[in-house]
Amino acid sequence: MIAALYARVSTTKQAEKDLSIPDQLRQMRDWCKTNKHVVATEYIEPGASATDDRRPVFQQMITEACASPAPYEAIIIHSLSRFFRDAIELGMYERRLKKAGVILISITQQTSDDPAGEMVRRVISLFDEYQSKENSKHTLRAMKENARQGFFNGSTPPYGYRKVELPAIGNKGNKKKIEIDHSEAAIVKKIFGLYLDGDKDKALGMKGIAAYLHENGFTMRGKRWKKTVINDLLSNRVYLGEYYFNKINHKTRKLKPQSEWVLINVDPIIENEIFEKARKKRHEQRHSIISPRIVNSPTLLTGLLKCGYCGAPMTLATGKSGKHRYYKCGSRINLGPASCINRNVPMEKLDNKILEAVSEKVFIPERLAAMLKELQTQLKGSRSLQANKLKVLTKELETLKNHTDRLYEAVEKELLPMDESLKERVHKLHARRQEILIEIASLRRQSEMPLSKLQPKHISAFCAALKKKLIDKTSNFGKEYLKLLIDEIRLEGDKVLIKGNYLGLAVAGKNLGTPLGVPRFVLGWLPGPDSNQRQGG
Repeated sequence: MIAALYARVSTTKQAEKDLSIPDQLRQMRDWCKTNKHVVATEYIEPGASATDDRRPVFQQMITEACASPAPYEAIIIHSLSRFFRDAIELGMYERRLKKAGVILISITQQTSDDPAGEMVRRVISLFDEYQSKENSKHTLRAMKENARQGFFNGSTPPYGYRKVELPAIGNKGNKKKIEIDHSEAAIVKKIFGLYLDGDKDKALGMKGIAAYLHENGFTMRGKRWKKTVINDLLSNRVYLGEYYFNKINHKTRKLKPQSEWVLINVDPIIENEIFEKARKKRHEQRHSIISPRIVNSPTLLTGLLKCGYCGAPMTLATGKSGKHRYYKCGSRINLGPASCINRNVPMEKLDNKILEAVSEKVFIPERLAAMLKELQTQLKGSRSLQANKLKVLTKELETLKNHTDRLYEAVEKELLPMDESLKERVHKLHARRQEILIEIASLRRQSEMPLSKLQPKHISAFCAALKKKLIDKTSNFGKEYLKLLIDEIRLEGDKVLIKGNYLGLAVAGKNLGTPLGVPRFVLGWLPGPDSNQRQGG
C-alpha cells in the first residue's frame, strides 16, 4: 500500500526545541517498513493547533489526497490527536478522505473498519478534544498569573517597546518583560505630534501621517506604515502605561469581557493630556460625526455655515465658469430657488468678515496679558522639574552617541555587515537623537523665557502677528482655529450669527503658535445676537 505520513506539533517553539516530530516520523517509517507499505511523501506541520483546520500543510495534504486519481491509499499518523482534536471535524475529514479512496491509520490507536471500530475512534477523538480544552484552560490560567506578576506572555511587543528576558527563580528558562525602546518611542511621539499639530501649518490625517513617515524614511519594523496602523497606534492605551493581556479572543478576533483582562503596568511613552487630545480629535473627526469632505475641504466655512431661514448647510457655488465663488443655501441647490429665500453671498467677502470678527474676540492685548501672567506663574513652579528632565535627556543623548559610535566602529572593523537591519537600527538611533535635541531645546527655551520683560508694545505686536496669520488664506491656520472656536455660523440675509464656546480648548500657558493653542477665557462665547453681528455682503 502506498502511504503518506503526517507529523505535527502545536507550536514553532516545540518544532525548534522538541524531538517530537523526528520521533513521530521514525515510528511511522518503522511501522510502514514492518507492514510493507511504501512511503510516497511526508507532510510536516511545525507549529499549528489541531483544534481547527487552519493549517497550510494539512490543507495541502487533504487537497492532494482528494485529487483524482489519489496519489496514495492511506495517510499514516502517530495518533488521532495529531490529525484533529475535534471529534466532529475528525469525522468530516475522515469521510471526505474515504470518498477519495484514502484511509486514515493511527499506528498507536489502531481500530477496525467496522461500526465498532468507528465508535472507538469517536470515543478516542472525544477524549482528545476534552484533553485539548483542559490543557488550553490550564495554560491560559498560568499565563494570566504570569501577567498579574507583571511579565509579558507574547512574542512581539507593541511598537515603541522591546522585550527583555529575566532569569526566573526556580523555573526553567527565562521570563519576559517589556520596556521602552527609545528609538521606536521617538517615532510614536512624532506620530502623536503630527496628528495634533500637523506639519508646517498643514493638518495631517492618518493617511497623511503614513505618507510623511514613508517620505522621511521611517518604517514600522521594516514595513511601510499604513493608515490603519496609525489609527490603532493613536488609540492604544499601552502608550499611557496600560498593557492588557487576554483582551482579545484570538480565534474569533472579538473583545473578551473586561473582567477577563489582566493589566500589566509598563512605562508610559505619551502623557495623558496629549493622549486625551488625540482621542477627542479622533472622536470629533469620525465619519459618523463629521464628513471627511468637511475636514479636508479648502473652503473656509464648509461644515460651519448654515442658512438662517431653513437651516440647510450653505455650500460653495460658482458663477461664470468658476470666476465668481459664492456660499449658497443647500435647499436652493437641491430643491430649486423657490425652496428658500436666502440669497447667495460672495465667499471671499464673508470669509474675511468672519475672520475679522474672530480675531477681534480672541487676539486682544488684554487677554494675552492675562494669559502671560498665568504662564509666568506656571513656569516658576516647573523650574525644578525642567532641570531634572533636562539632566535625564542629556544623559540619554550621551548614551545614544556611544551606541552609535560602537556600531560604526564594528562596521569599520568588519565585525558587523552593513545590512538592512543595521541601517534600520542606525536610523532609529538618529531619529531618537533628533527627538531628544528638540526636547532639550524646548526645555531651554522655556527656562530662558523672559516673560517679565515683555511690555505692552510687544504684546500688541504679537496680537497683530497672530491676526495676520489667521487671515492668511495660503495656510490652513484660520480653518483649524474656526473648527475649534465655532460651533455654527448662521446667515440670514445681511445678518450673521456666530455661535461658539471655549469648552475643551487649551488653557493659558500652551503654545499659541498652533491651532491647538487657542486659550480658554470665557464660556458661552457669542451665545446669541449681539454686537458681533455683521453684514453678510
